Amino acid sequence: MAQVPQEPADETDRIFELQEEVDQLKAAVASHAVVDQAIGMVVALGRVTPDLGWLVLKDVSQHTNIRLRNVAELVVIWGRSGEMPEEIRAELEDALDRYGPTQFPEAPPDT
Repeated sequence: MAQVPQEPADETDRIFELQEEVDQLKAAVASHAVVDQAIGMVVALGRVTPDLGWLVLKDVSQHTNIRLRNVAELVVIWGRSGEMPEEIRAELEDALDRYGPTQFPEAPPDT
């Protein structure tokens, strides 16, 4: 059975599908960057590992019912402006208490 060549409309549909896929991939890369930046801030703030920083963000997201990417954006904005919604700030503190170190590392002895 001979194949029928694709009609131009089929090619146009495929181009639109590919453009949608490219747009979704761009959004995913941008989202990943914001989450990585927020993890870095949580690591520095809470003195936790990057894996625990991820868990802290995920925990805040789950307890506030706000998408993880949006929580990450709020954390990054807070780093620039010093402002964060009270609900997020309180939950971030609680999550860091749950996941963070229980005490400061000891200072090195004076020599």
